[in-house]
Amino acid sequence: MRQILPRSLFFMGVFAIIIFGILLVLLGMPTVQRWSILWENFVAGLPFGLWLIVIMLVLSGGISWWSESLSRSKVKEVNAIFQALLRNEDQTVIRAAHMKTLPSNLSASILKLQKLLESQRKSLARISNERAETQDKIIQERLVMERQRLARELHDSVSQQLFAASMLLSSMTESGETAPGLAQTEKMVQQAQLEMRALLLHLRPAALHDKTLQRGLFELVAELKEKVNFTIEHKLEDVPLQKGAEDHLFRIAQETLSNTLRHSKATEVHILFVERDGFAILRIQDNGIGFESEQSKSTSYGLKHIEERAIEIGATSKIVSVPSEGTIVEVKVPIERKIGHDTNLISR
Repeated sequence: MRQILPRSLFFMGVFAIIIFGILLVLLGMPTVQRWSILWENFVAGLPFGLWLIVIMLVLSGGISWWSESLSRSKVKEVNAIFQALLRNEDQTVIRAAHMKTLPSNLSASILKLQKLLESQRKSLARISNERAETQDKIIQERLVMERQRLARELHDSVSQQLFAASMLLSSMTESGETAPGLAQTEKMVQQAQLEMRALLLHLRPAALHDKTLQRGLFELVAELKEKVNFTIEHKLEDVPLQKGAEDHLFRIAQETLSNTLRHSKATEVHILFVERDGFAILRIQDNGIGFESEQSKSTSYGLKHIEERAIEIGATSKIVSVPSEGTIVEVKVPIERKIGHDTNLISR
């Protein structure tokens, strides 16, 4: 509304010039005798000249308010289009640009920007697919290196904890100690088991090979149910995605579940992989200890890696955590092509 007063003054000036020109044509050069009609003639109790001033003020204010409202509506419309661009809603942008409510040059610029962003997303997806194909060729070499790394980590972490538990049990046997030592030993062994399972999750190859993401997640969940002592609920749909996107989502699921095992202290985990409104959605939710938002950069949940992997496939990621209530990790991938077949649903 800050523009209404300057606009009102501008229109008042314009109307003043117009009215003065009309009076000049009708009454001639301004003299007291000729122009006395403005203050001597009354209309509804007011001088004719005052009515001209009132009409000029009302028209100036009305036109200024109308033009300001029109400008604001255009700004809101353009802002809505840009928000749709940020959300990858290409069809919404195209419809809005073709509604003829914006200037033609602005609509053309928006459509060019939309095509550029679409091209960039396709380029990112293509690069991701190429990387996935390259990764398939060298997976065997990486698998050997991963096994060697796992062997070192098992020796440095789990083996040391199991050794300490063994020494503690030996001292308990010799000294006759019972409950306190047993509780501490049980805690150490449980932690060692969680470390082992988390490391084994990292050992699994990130590539799915000939399996779909739905099948890979289903096998991963089935394996976890046999090894962990908390509840796992899952709903997995067969969503059509390109290979690069599937491999990245599978690796995100591995990293999230691994960190859930090691850090969350959860008793329930819910895994969702569905297609909604043109997006493939992967959501993993636990009821663990969570973390403060200020800790997001230093936490062991690997937030940075998840965000980087999501960006590489043109997806968006959202991580929400509430202390003592749990954590939600969600990744949304736009689906380039929808394959016409019935959704194959696997759910518990």
